[in-house]
Amino acid sequence: MAKELWQLGAVETAAKIAAGEISASHVTEAHLTRMASVNPALNAVTNDLSVSARVAAIEADQAQAAGDDLGLMHGVPMTIKENVDQAGCTTPNGIVALNEAVATSDSPVVANVKDAGAVILGRTNTPEFSFRWFTDNDLHGQTLNPWDKSLTPGGSSGGAAASLAAGVGCLAHGNDLGGSLRYPAYCCGLATIRPSLGRVAAYNASAPEERTPSQQQMSVQGPIGRSVADVRLGLEVMAQADWRDPWQAPEAMLLDMPATPIRVAVSADPIGVGVDPAVAEAVWQAASWLSSAGYEIVEVDPPEAARIAEDWRKLIFTEADQLLISAVDNMASQNCRQVFADYISCVDLLDMPGYMRTLADRTRQRRLWAAFMQENPLLLMPVSGEKPMPQHDDLQGQTRLKTMLDAQAPMYIINHLGLPAAAVPTGLVDGVPMGVQIVGQSFREGLCLDAAQVIENHVGILAEQLWARED
Repeated sequence: MAKELWQLGAVETAAKIAAGEISASHVTEAHLTRMASVNPALNAVTNDLSVSARVAAIEADQAQAAGDDLGLMHGVPMTIKENVDQAGCTTPNGIVALNEAVATSDSPVVANVKDAGAVILGRTNTPEFSFRWFTDNDLHGQTLNPWDKSLTPGGSSGGAAASLAAGVGCLAHGNDLGGSLRYPAYCCGLATIRPSLGRVAAYNASAPEERTPSQQQMSVQGPIGRSVADVRLGLEVMAQADWRDPWQAPEAMLLDMPATPIRVAVSADPIGVGVDPAVAEAVWQAASWLSSAGYEIVEVDPPEAARIAEDWRKLIFTEADQLLISAVDNMASQNCRQVFADYISCVDLLDMPGYMRTLADRTRQRRLWAAFMQENPLLLMPVSGEKPMPQHDDLQGQTRLKTMLDAQAPMYIINHLGLPAAAVPTGLVDGVPMGVQIVGQSFREGLCLDAAQVIENHVGILAEQLWARED
């Protein structure tokens, strides 16, 4: 059966437009029709840009007819998360009080996808301050998971993942400080890559001040896709140089390929706190597929994972307690204030000497992992220690938040270390997506995605099973 235009991936859509088989306008209209059909129930796209999307698609068709050079994503529809600047739009980050000032320039990631010819359909929902693994706020309301409305679509890029899984756009933009690309992809059955620190430029001209030191060193921008190939395309486009981000590497590092067979360390419980049996099973199933594809599989835990997790929590929440608390008190909803307060209470906050020592020790920890990954160029482990969580599970109090922080630690230790990590589905468990993540050496996104592709080859495009439920 022939696919609908909205069901095509980014790579296939770009190729068909470039070949003249379909037009950007027809593809865009198909996605806008799909968005009008599914988004009211999901509440994932919160700023509908249909008018400007149609204009951009017409201009794309006109440029192609005139023989202009085509970008890598010429005419490809996608979405942008509402916490980065896009000229002509507000950047509310889930906050009612921030939904007034209109951005006058594009953030680097938006500028890069536009330069590549992408058509932006709309902007997607995020929790307040992009602070939760659940996507809800007083400005736009709650985003639902298209697989199961009782479960979180993930956060903070929950709107991005939910809309993409439902067939809105070929690609979605998100960002990741504590798993905000990988967790929504995990919950919604999608693929993504958390790039290395410095791979994709980040900057919001609308921000009143620079981000905290930990946010500058741990937060990244990246793509979410329904396929690994689409994620690879999205990363290539988003990673174009932009002088406004001093942390960005000027170009991709030229690294020697590791010896083959590539050795993959497998750790089903890297933090040592226990994981759901379905999570461990997914890790070992993925390991089996990689072994069949010629990878060398060894069971070994990465070094100091529990301590690194604790250090991430101390740095992030100490900074938040010092620099974000007044904004939360003045602008956040009651739910956000409760979660913020409970998280703070779960962590031993640092004094100034402790903060400086913990921040400095990241260099030793990164060196320790660099040595580990000289022997094991890839690390296969869970995205989360739990299956996708029920909506608003973080409102159950401090005890639940402590176990939640343990469960999510496999994601945020990678932010602490600045390493790349791909997330990819492994199938369904009780009708709900399950997946794993593959961590690589700095600037080794390609190796991570190669391994993710092996897993996807066994699973297929999981979103297609979601759409089949509609028939």
